[in-house]
Amino acid sequence: MIPHKQLYLLIYIVLIIVLSAIASCGDRGEKPVKIGFLVNNPEQTWFQNEWKYARKCADNYGFELVTIGIPDGEKALVAIDNLAAQGVRGFVICPPDVRLGPAIMAKSKLYGLKVFTVDDQFLNHDGTFMDVPYMGISARSIGKEVGIALMAEFSIRRWDINDTAALAVTFDELDTCRERTDGSIEILIESGIPADRIFRAPQKHSDVPSAFDAADVVLTQHPYVKRWLVFSVNDEGVLGAVRALENRGFKPDSIIGIGIGGGVSKSEFEKSEPTGFFATCLLNPYRHGYETTEYVYKWIKDGIEPPKEIKTTGVVVTRETRDEVMKELGLTD
Repeated sequence: MIPHKQLYLLIYIVLIIVLSAIASCGDRGEKPVKIGFLVNNPEQTWFQNEWKYARKCADNYGFELVTIGIPDGEKALVAIDNLAAQGVRGFVICPPDVRLGPAIMAKSKLYGLKVFTVDDQFLNHDGTFMDVPYMGISARSIGKEVGIALMAEFSIRRWDINDTAALAVTFDELDTCRERTDGSIEILIESGIPADRIFRAPQKHSDVPSAFDAADVVLTQHPYVKRWLVFSVNDEGVLGAVRALENRGFKPDSIIGIGIGGGVSKSEFEKSEPTGFFATCLLNPYRHGYETTEYVYKWIKDGIEPPKEIKTTGVVVTRETRDEVMKELGLTD
């Protein structure tokens, strides 16, 4: 027989355990998982699509998604405070400056937040890549795909190489951007375009107005060129250059512009008449939005750590093939 005092103590302990378990279940029910998604340029179509597919992931798994634009380092660090205050337990981030990696990770560890980087990879103070889960594109390979497509169309049109030059709208501040344009340049040179006829146009920002201004400087310097091969780090860079060419009287048949991304190309391809924006290397925002968020959710919920590095590829599409490829990739609503 158990003495009364010990029996009461045992019952008391069991009740405490049961009540704690019930309270714990109640807390989990009242406080669903929250995940953040921070991007450096929320106005760009690419990032808007990443957020769209991240929201689909949130809807499918039943967690709450918090999206914040972080155009500079100060806002990025404040955003982490914001996420922590809202009870977020992890986030996906495309940083405004990859050199912020150590500061972002230090603050995230302070709050116990899980971090997954997308598009641009964190750098250590010594310039090496940080050991943080990352999904990016195979930048140089995609640049080469653009170069191959440019030369294929150049051959189809039978352009005279003596009348032709290449315009590279660059943004070398980010490794992933520099690798794209360097990959295209490598293919052009291998295919017979003289290196001294490939003109770099550095832009201040990776958007259409900056690309227009950068391209306009090059066009002023080389008025003798009759036909242009145009490429850049994204669709916006090519579109800005094409607009600068159009502004100087160039017609679509004297421009072959091939972008990277696929967001801006939709409206350009839907115009009644073709423009100098000939094609784009279509990237997959579904993977960069949905899959990254899914990795963070499973990391939080089930303790499954994501891969350290994932690289995605692209597909070159024209106005004739874009819709079909979008459908094949599951990118149509």
